[in-house]
Amino acid sequence: MSKPKLFPVLLRKLEHLRNIEIPETRKQILQPLIEFIQHQKDSGEPIKLNFICTHNSRRSQLAQVWAQAISAHYGIPVECFSGGTEETAFFKNAVEALRRAGFILKSGAGENPHFEVYYSEEFEPLECYSKVYDSSVNPTKNFSAVMTCSHADENCPFIPGSKARIPLDYKDPKQFDDTPLAMEKYDERSDQIASEMIYVFENIK
Repeated sequence: MSKPKLFPVLLRKLEHLRNIEIPETRKQILQPLIEFIQHQKDSGEPIKLNFICTHNSRRSQLAQVWAQAISAHYGIPVECFSGGTEETAFFKNAVEALRRAGFILKSGAGENPHFEVYYSEEFEPLECYSKVYDSSVNPTKNFSAVMTCSHADENCPFIPGSKARIPLDYKDPKQFDDTPLAMEKYDERSDQIASEMIYVFENIK
């Protein structure tokens, strides 16, 4: 896999996020994800990650986008997906958090618009929109189901076709919607997810 050059704003963002200290408790939570990726890489098998939360509108979308861009930045061939236990829409505050971080997002119309998410001029954009975790565009076997919220983890005891199931709970910024803290809290969650994905991919040999 060729190593793309990310957009300059994104590169600066990653350099800043590399300085965020990951708590030991979170490192332990991230370790199974590191081990899954390392095992797939060592075995020469495809590395597929499906990030799952309830509505596929905030945390799972942020995780998919950051994991795809950061894995590409480190030259690790990963395919990232996302889904929910129900379909809603990629929420506007999460979209804007990614834009502020340096991604370019282009969207269509409708209640559940499809976004083209660009992180490099050298790679095709991700197509991001809300969908259920077993949507036809998501992998059906040999993937890791990464559960980004406790509700989805508790209510989806079995993900068909998954090779691994990894709980990676993030606090939902939804509670700050329509408040003066919305921008700050969405950026905070986006930065946390990104810094943890940096930690994960920096630990792949």
